[in-house]
Amino acid sequence: QVQLVESGGGLVQAGGSLRLSCLASERIDSVNEMAWYRQAPGKQRELVAGAISGGGAKYADSVKGRFTISRDDAKTAVYLQMNSLKLEDTAVYYCNLKGLGFREYDYWGQGTQVTVSA
Repeated sequence: QVQLVESGGGLVQAGGSLRLSCLASERIDSVNEMAWYRQAPGKQRELVAGAISGGGAKYADSVKGRFTISRDDAKTAVYLQMNSLKLEDTAVYYCNLKGLGFREYDYWGQGTQVTVSA
C-alpha cells in the first residue's frame, strides 16, 4: 500500500507562511489529482486546493490568493505554500492522491497540524 508522508506543519503567527510537503512512498505515474484537505476542530473536512494532471488547479474561496498548490510528478509529491495565514486556517491538513479509471486509488496522508496564533 502506498503511504503518504506529510511534513511542514507547525505553529506560526498570523500573517506568516508555511510550506507543507507530501511525499509518496513509491512513485506513481499520472496521478489524476493531488490535493490538500483540512479539518478544523468541530468542522467537516474540506478541500483546500487541488492540482489535476495537466497543470490545472483549484482552490477554496477562503484561501484564493494566499495558498498555492504545486506538484512534482517525478517524485510523486505535492506541496502547499501558505502565505498570509489567518487564525481560521488552523486545522489538521491532509494530502490526498486520487487515481481514476483503469488505476483507481485514493491515498491519504497522516495529517499535519497547522496552528496560527494571533
